[in-house]
Amino acid sequence: MSSSLSSQAVSADVSADVPAADVLVVGAGPTGLLLAGDLAAAGVRVTLVEKRAQESNLTRAFAVHARTLETFDARGIAEPLIATGAFTSDVRFFGRGGIDLSRLPSRFPGVLFTPQYETERVLEERALKAGVVLRRGAEVTGLRQDADGVDVDLRTADGATETLRAAYAVGADGVRSAVRKALGLPFPGKSVLRSVMLADVRLDREPPGLPAFRGVGEGFAFLVPFGDGYYRVIAWARGSDRPSTAPVDFEELKAVTRAALGTDYGMHDPRWTSRFHSDERQVPRYRDGRVFLAGDAAHVHSPAGGLGMNTGLQDAANLSWKLAAVLKGTAPDALLDSYHDERHPVGKLVLRISGAIVRGVLIGSPVTRRLRDAAAVAVTSLPFAADRGALMVSGIGIRYPAPPGSHPLTGRRAPDLPLVERAGEPSRLYEALRAGTHVRVLPRGAGAPSQQETGVTTVTRADARRTSLLVRPDGYVGEARELG
Repeated sequence: MSSSLSSQAVSADVSADVPAADVLVVGAGPTGLLLAGDLAAAGVRVTLVEKRAQESNLTRAFAVHARTLETFDARGIAEPLIATGAFTSDVRFFGRGGIDLSRLPSRFPGVLFTPQYETERVLEERALKAGVVLRRGAEVTGLRQDADGVDVDLRTADGATETLRAAYAVGADGVRSAVRKALGLPFPGKSVLRSVMLADVRLDREPPGLPAFRGVGEGFAFLVPFGDGYYRVIAWARGSDRPSTAPVDFEELKAVTRAALGTDYGMHDPRWTSRFHSDERQVPRYRDGRVFLAGDAAHVHSPAGGLGMNTGLQDAANLSWKLAAVLKGTAPDALLDSYHDERHPVGKLVLRISGAIVRGVLIGSPVTRRLRDAAAVAVTSLPFAADRGALMVSGIGIRYPAPPGSHPLTGRRAPDLPLVERAGEPSRLYEALRAGTHVRVLPRGAGAPSQQETGVTTVTRADARRTSLLVRPDGYVGEARELG
């Protein structure tokens, strides 16, 4: 494990030839925390800078989908997070039309509802334990890069300035990304929803079906439990155009909820309220030389489907092992180009999915809404269509491009295969992935490889399939072949 760097160990006088870190990650939200933690666990020197001087209990994201829970499971942190929230398998978008997540081929057939700060807490604990140097109250004011590294200018909370140098930098600093702006990259797109109200509240009585959602001509309301006695409410009134900085009028929030759901369930004691504007935007490229963008810095979309945070976390899981491999000299720099090639299409797909959901929600005509609800019920009653929807919303169905002629499993997410149990060894694939390496999965009776592969953990599958797999550290199949 690399040694830690104290905040006093770096200054504006650091030589441009001596990186203060292998990777500088900007933004200590979920995406930046997962990325930094992965890199540090792989032995990479990581400095994580965050503009916020203190941790915040404000939360917007709250849905943790199955693929993200699998990603956390491969790091040994899924169970602690699940204990903080409420897990459900039934998600309904329009009337009685919904997605049944209970059929997902996963250990986590559903979605976890928990405040974002709980996700950040679990990820931060892991990152700090792995050796990440976290610098809070440090705002990025400039960035330059050359053939050997990246210089990032910072302004600290006390007004001091300094420059950190790293071999690579990652902007995971949100929709207003200072890194993206410093690179001069465009962020094309448009605004979709304005003045959406958020609040965490208590209720006098629990809704009969949770999560509760309904869109009407005047707007929509959404209620979901966090499992700690509080409920997240998201409400929007058609025609509202207050700035995102405007305070939430609690009586207005209750009125919009009553209009959509027929009752506000006696909501009271809000512990947090906020407004936000929702855009649909995506940066044209995720890599610019030695600098990468991830999460909301690279793509942003409506909250419909709860896909935003999950997509950013998958960006981090995809990029981290590639950066570690290049820095260790076990892979060429060209591997880093595959980050954009694999994740940019996923970001575009998420924009389409969330955009379709939110546009369905925003339908104003009563007749059209009835047609929408009927169509949703009809489509989700078809097993193939329902399963396809569940796979895509959960992230389980996401796959990456594979070279021509590859085995059909190449580029797909690897299922959590049971392994032949041996004393002291993992009993399933995602436990084996906790080593942070590629995992070679051999059929029973195949025998050990003729020579040990560097940086590869070898295991034996417990089922009767004769398919050999090389699973990447992010849980996707890098190669597969049938052994007969």
